[in-house]
Amino acid sequence: MKKKTISAKYLEQQKQLHQDPDYGNNAALYAPLVVLYADQFDAKSISDYGAGKCSLQKKLNKLGRQDFKYFAYDPAFPDYGDPKQADLVCCLNVLEHVEPPYLNAVLQELRKTVKTICLITIQFVPSLKSCPIVQNSHLIQKPTSWWIPKLCEYFEIVELESTEKGFWVVLEPHSK
Repeated sequence: MKKKTISAKYLEQQKQLHQDPDYGNNAALYAPLVVLYADQFDAKSISDYGAGKCSLQKKLNKLGRQDFKYFAYDPAFPDYGDPKQADLVCCLNVLEHVEPPYLNAVLQELRKTVKTICLITIQFVPSLKSCPIVQNSHLIQKPTSWWIPKLCEYFEIVELESTEKGFWVVLEPHSK
């Protein structure tokens, strides 16, 4: 049985937030990093976990990269279907939006999708967007030192880089 990863109330809020054309599009900023790791690990498939409006796929296509299968997943877009396994799984500025009681279930689900490598970006500063049910759409605003032990429950760190507003990390799944 699949574990619940989002409450019904928050799912509706996310659907409303995605009505804003500027919400859920910043994954495109990470397209060059995705290309770097797709090439390094010879990824033939990419799963975009928390894809929003699929801005990552659009940017990759603009960069001339269409040499992979692309799978989108976002609970706010049920037409995408369930998360799918891929060589490279991208979870770009998503985890900070997860409701804290569901974080472990999301990380477990994310782990199940990773065949080879996972690229995660996390911001730990307040979002510019707010929701009617919460003051800020970044529900988890914790430093890197808080996130790393949580991620290491499911993954091994390959590379970690700090940024002005957060960090990105490349991970391999623990052995099965």
